[in-house]
Amino acid sequence: MEHYMIIRRSQGPATRPAPRYNLPRSGVPDSLLVIAAMIAMHLGSVMAKQLFSVASPATVAGFRIVLAGALAMLLWRPALQVESKALVPIAGLGVALTGMNLCFYAALERISLGMAVTIDCLGPLALALIASRRWLDALWVALAGGGVLMLVDSEGPVSWSGVLFAAASGAGWAAYIVCSAAVGRHTAGNDGLALAMGFSALLALPVVLDNDAALLANPIFLAGAAVLAMLSSLVPHAIELEALRRITPAVFGVMMSLEPAIAAAIGLLLLGEEMRAAQWLGIGLVVVASAGAARGLAAAKE
Repeated sequence: MEHYMIIRRSQGPATRPAPRYNLPRSGVPDSLLVIAAMIAMHLGSVMAKQLFSVASPATVAGFRIVLAGALAMLLWRPALQVESKALVPIAGLGVALTGMNLCFYAALERISLGMAVTIDCLGPLALALIASRRWLDALWVALAGGGVLMLVDSEGPVSWSGVLFAAASGAGWAAYIVCSAAVGRHTAGNDGLALAMGFSALLALPVVLDNDAALLANPIFLAGAAVLAMLSSLVPHAIELEALRRITPAVFGVMMSLEPAIAAAIGLLLLGEEMRAAQWLGIGLVVVASAGAARGLAAAKE
């Protein structure tokens, strides 16, 4: 699962700015832009689940990572010369992107989309709570913990390996946020992000070749993987980039707290992944905890 946070322009030595691919200005409300990005991302997750009938989750994730990295390098054409201080954060960002996507797709094979995304969101939530350190944080921790307990308390058996993969993906998402902040201090435009995605593609390439290299000759699968890369990577990033030109990161974070509910709704409508009322309530608690933590972090920085 990829959430490309916007990397701020470096104040250090200048590098060639990456080309900008902006969405046209329109009267579309910012909230709808962010929701559109989340819908695109999880429509990609639905497609990924369909591709699991053709290839393993590791193979599907690997192809998506490789194609997204190649497209990012072609579209943004990053400068290959960067500050030496940026090399380790870029490498860390590439590792985080690879790890969180491989783990997220492994979770998708075992548990529902709504459950996977909700548990995945605990990584950024924990990071926000650590950064905020207010007494009210205890409430958000309790709400999120209670929400997850209600979510996994289903009538049937729960795949705990799926829960662990989703938690590992959340840890990778938190690592991505930390690394992206470091990359932003030493790179310009989208250069750092594109280089990290390119490095992530190199890391994922052995997974693709080792699991099912024969799919490289399957045009239907390659077309599906390319659409997946666009839906789950490049399109959401372009939409979020446009939204973040109009709103503050804090407001954006509150909007993104809706993601578990949107993912669960898409899973219900398109995959038939039904949940009990208690599980929907659990998702609601995590959404409230995420929104509260984001608002608290914004208030602490004012």
